[in-house]
Amino acid sequence: MKLKRITVGSFEVNCYIIISNSNRAIIIDPAAESKKIKEFLEQNKITPSFILHTHAHIDHIKGDKDFFLPIYIHRKDLPLLKDPLLNLSKWFTEPFTLESEIVIFDSDQSINLDEINLKVIHTPGHTPGSSCFLFLNHQSKILFSGDTLFRSGIGRTDFPGGCQAELIKSVKEKLFSLDDDTVVYPGHGPATNIGQEKEHFHFLK
Repeated sequence: MKLKRITVGSFEVNCYIIISNSNRAIIIDPAAESKKIKEFLEQNKITPSFILHTHAHIDHIKGDKDFFLPIYIHRKDLPLLKDPLLNLSKWFTEPFTLESEIVIFDSDQSINLDEINLKVIHTPGHTPGSSCFLFLNHQSKILFSGDTLFRSGIGRTDFPGGCQAELIKSVKEKLFSLDDDTVVYPGHGPATNIGQEKEHFHFLK
């Protein structure tokens, strides 16, 4: 497995491209600047198979219409794809809804492509369906955390469907149970690891 991070858009969202040994790929949160993402794929002869979303706010889903790929989303965030108020597009951009092929996943499900296996960890709080994706093999422990957990912070909870108490519970009970050396790739900002975030997470104090 190979991994590429491309930071895109005015919200500086981290789009992650997970590339299998056969040069097929999962795109996580293609938020904007689709041309930049497509150029990387084309230059490296990578075939994207589907889009996987950590959650369905507009700053993470705006590029979906440019790829004509199946869209994977947690069941509880499906309403956000259909409602510009819930996905925040009415406030930040033009109203956005999605009618692409949508594939629903649930908590604790596995999402696979070739040798890549991602375990869904449902972490509600930022949105009802916010999810992290855990990749494990004998060499790597990687968590794609979306807007649930950042370096020295957590996601906002003042948007529709957000709940701070639920988000803190998700982080403490589901993410901080992972090994300390698990590398965390968030939806915004630099990478971190679980041990570092446990040490500095002020909500534990």
